[in-house]
Parts: sequence; structure tokens; C-alpha cells
Amino acid sequence: MRYGNDGVCLISAVPAPGFKVATAQSVDDTLTVTFSGSGHRSQITATVVPSARATVRETSF
Repeated sequence: MRYGNDGVCLISAVPAPGFKVATAQSVDDTLTVTFSGSGHRSQITATVVPSARATVRETSF
């Protein structure tokens, strides 16, 4: 992901073997990338509002 003044853009999202990747971006300032595999999901959400930051949510099932 790359942070710009007005938004976040995806540079690359390459899943590890056994994982799939999905992206979601309904507005320019926030981007979510989700990696999912058998029994595990990692979700990274990057935003520039109110400042540039990313959060990661890990789920095992």
C-alpha cells in the first residue's frame, strides 16, 4: 500500500500458498486487503483519515 496526500492505493498484494487475497476500497482514503486461507484470515485496513495509519485484524477459526 502507498499513502498519498488524499488517499491510499494498492501497490501489491501477493498471497502465500494456500491463501486468497481480496481488496475493497469504496472511498479513496481507506483501503482494505484481506488474506484468507484454511482456518485463518488477516485483514489490513489502511487510511489517511485523520492521519496515515494501518490496522491489522487476525482471525483464526
